[in-house]
Amino acid sequence: MSDSDTTATLAIVESRADRASVHICDHLRELETWESHRDERRPDDDGGGTYYTTDGAELRTFETLHIELERPAAAFDCDPDLLVFASRHSGDTGALLTGHFTGNFGPAEFGGEDDTVAAACPNALAELLGAFDEFAPDDYEVGMECTHHGPTDVGCPSLFAELGSDDEQWDDPAGARAVARAILSLRGVAPHRRKQIVGFGGNHYAPRFERIVRETPWAVGHMAADWALDEMGHPTAHRDVLDAAFAASDADIALLDGDWPVLEKTLTDAGHRVVSETWLREVGDRSLELVDAVESELGRVDDGIRFGDQDTESFTVVDLPGDLIDTAEGIDPDAVRAAIEERTVAFTTDNGGSRVGSRAVVPEPTARTAIIEDLAVLLESAYETVTVETDAVVAEKTAFDPELARELGVPEGPKFGELANGSPVTVDGESIGPDRVRSQQTDRFLI
Repeated sequence: MSDSDTTATLAIVESRADRASVHICDHLRELETWESHRDERRPDDDGGGTYYTTDGAELRTFETLHIELERPAAAFDCDPDLLVFASRHSGDTGALLTGHFTGNFGPAEFGGEDDTVAAACPNALAELLGAFDEFAPDDYEVGMECTHHGPTDVGCPSLFAELGSDDEQWDDPAGARAVARAILSLRGVAPHRRKQIVGFGGNHYAPRFERIVRETPWAVGHMAADWALDEMGHPTAHRDVLDAAFAASDADIALLDGDWPVLEKTLTDAGHRVVSETWLREVGDRSLELVDAVESELGRVDDGIRFGDQDTESFTVVDLPGDLIDTAEGIDPDAVRAAIEERTVAFTTDNGGSRVGSRAVVPEPTARTAIIEDLAVLLESAYETVTVETDAVVAEKTAFDPELARELGVPEGPKFGELANGSPVTVDGESIGPDRVRSQQTDRFLI
C-alpha cells in the first residue's frame, strides 16, 4: 500500500567518510539528469559547495559520517518532506539491503542524544522495502532493522537506506545501483500512512515487524529491540523516550514482540494502545471507530471476533441459527465461512477462530435472512429437499435407518456401514439391500 504525495520532496545525504555512500550516490547521479548548483553559504564539508537537484529530489554531500550530523535537513533548499541517508550497513549478515530509523532508547553510543529518537517515516520505510525487493541483485537479502544510532535531530522525517554488509558489497556496483534506484523511488512518497504502529521487543532485524509491513496495511515506525529495551532500563523511569517514539512515528498503537508485562502496563497507563498481531491482521484497513464499536458489541478480536466484507459504521447485532450453521459446516465449512463473511460486518467464532459462532454484526436486519437462505442452499447437496419456512429450515432426505437394520438382524459394525453406503449385505444367507433399511428423515433447524 502506498500513501504517495506527489508534492513531497526528497533530500538525499551523501557522506564522503562512507565509501558505500559515495558509490550509491555516484549511481544516483548516473541514473538521473541532475542540475548542479553552488552553495557558497555553507562549507563544502557541511552540505555546501556543489549540490544537485532533479525532479522531486535534492542531493548534498557532507564530509563526516551520517551518525555525526546535526540537523542536516537545514542544508537543503527544497524544504524536504523526507530525508534519506545513503549509507553502508555493517554486520555479519552477508549481502543485504536494509533500512531503519535513527534514535537511542538509552545511552547514545553512536551519535545523537541519549533517550532521543528522530522523526520517523513509516510509510517511506515500507515503500523502501518494496523497492529493495524489486531492484535487489539475486544474491542480496532484503530486510529492515530496529531503531539504532544517531543522528537524533535531522529536521524532518528520515531513514537510512543501506548497502551491506562488508567490503565486498560496499564496492559492489550492482548493490550500490540497487540502493540508488530504491532511493529514487521514494520521490513523491509521503512519510506517513493512515495506519502505523510502534514496535517493542524482538531482535535487531525485526522479523515480526517486517511481516506486519509486508503482509498488512500497517506501517511500522520506531522499533526498540530487546537489546535497546535492556539498555533503556525500567520503562516507568523512561516514559519520555517511550512517548517520544509514538510522537516521532505519528502513531499511538504498539505491538510487543515477547513478554514485557511492565512495559505493556507502562504504555497502557500512558494512554497508548497495545494490540496483538492477530488484531492488526484482522483489523486491516478498517476504521478504528468501526473496530471499537464492533468490539464493544461482540467482544474482542483476540477472543475470536472476525470481520466480514461489509464495511459500514451503522449496523445491527443478530443471533445466528447455531444448529443450521453446524450442519452446513459439516457439509462445506469453507462455503459457510464465505457466506458469513460476505453478509456481515463481523461475527463471533469458536474453536480458535476456525468455526463460525452464534452472533454477528450485519449492515441491516435483512442480512440475517440472506444468511439463512445461503446456508439453506448449502444443505441441498446433502438433502433431497430443503425448504425455508417462517420459523425453521426444513431439510428432508431418505437415509439409512439403523433401527430397520436391527429389525432385520443386521449386526452393528461394518455391515451397518456398507448398508449406509448403499451396498447390500448378507445376513444368515439372506441378502439385504440398502432400500430395505432406508426411511424418510426430516431435520428442522429452528431460525
